[in-house]
Amino acid sequence: MAEKIPYSILVVAYNEGVRNSLIHNLLALGVAAIPCTSFCEAEDIALGGIFNGVLVDLQTIIKAKAEEKVVACSLTGFFPTLRVRAVGSLVVPMAMPGDAKQDSTLHDFIHKTCASFSPRRLRNCRRRDVVLPVLLDRLQPDTRGFTLNVSWGGAFIVVNHPERYAVNTELSLWFQDLDLETPVTVQWIRPWGLRFIPGLGLEFKQIDDHLSDNLENLLNHDMQNARDRMVAR
Repeated sequence: MAEKIPYSILVVAYNEGVRNSLIHNLLALGVAAIPCTSFCEAEDIALGGIFNGVLVDLQTIIKAKAEEKVVACSLTGFFPTLRVRAVGSLVVPMAMPGDAKQDSTLHDFIHKTCASFSPRRLRNCRRRDVVLPVLLDRLQPDTRGFTLNVSWGGAFIVVNHPERYAVNTELSLWFQDLDLETPVTVQWIRPWGLRFIPGLGLEFKQIDDHLSDNLENLLNHDMQNARDRMVAR
C-alpha cells in the first residue's frame, strides 16, 4: 500500500465506473479522493473544506451544460486540475492546447503541481485588489501586514512570518485606515519561500453593520452580488 500523502483531491465524473477508476488510481498513490457526481456537487464540497486539486474526466467537462459548465470553469480555474480519460483501470492525462497545458502523468500532478499549491477552500466571494495596513494583534506591532485583496468572505494578508500561525487559528484583525477591528479565522497559509507572496487567507467570522458598510464602499457591490464564479467561454 502506498504511503499516505496529506492531500485531498476532488474527483469529478458523471459515469460511476469512470469515477471509481479515478478514485482507485488516487488511492494507489496514497491520496484522499473525494467523489463528486457533478461539478455543482464538487463546488458545494469545495466551499466547505480544504483541497489540493481536481481530477476530472474529460468527457464530463465536454458534456457539462448551463450551470454545470460555469461551475466547471470556476473549479478548474481555482484549483490545479488534471483532465483525464479512463481506459479500463488506467488513467490517461489528455493533452490540452494553449494555456490549459497540464502534467503528463497523475504522479507528476500529485507530487509536483499539487505539492506547490497551498491547499484552500473554494472562494465564495469575488475579491478586489485593495492595499490596506493591518495588524493581526492590535497590541503587537510585529504582527503588522497589509491586505493584498479583500472580499465579503475575508482577505489575504501579506505578512513576513505566516508560518507562526496555524489553520483555524482565531485572530482579531485591525484595519488601521478604517479604525475597524473584526474577528477572523486563518483558512489557509502561503509560506515564505515559494514563488508567490507569503501570507494568510483569512475569513471574517461575523459581518456587523460597521464592517458591512466599509466592505460595500471598498468592493462597490453588496453581499447579494458577491458570488465568485468565472464565466465559461
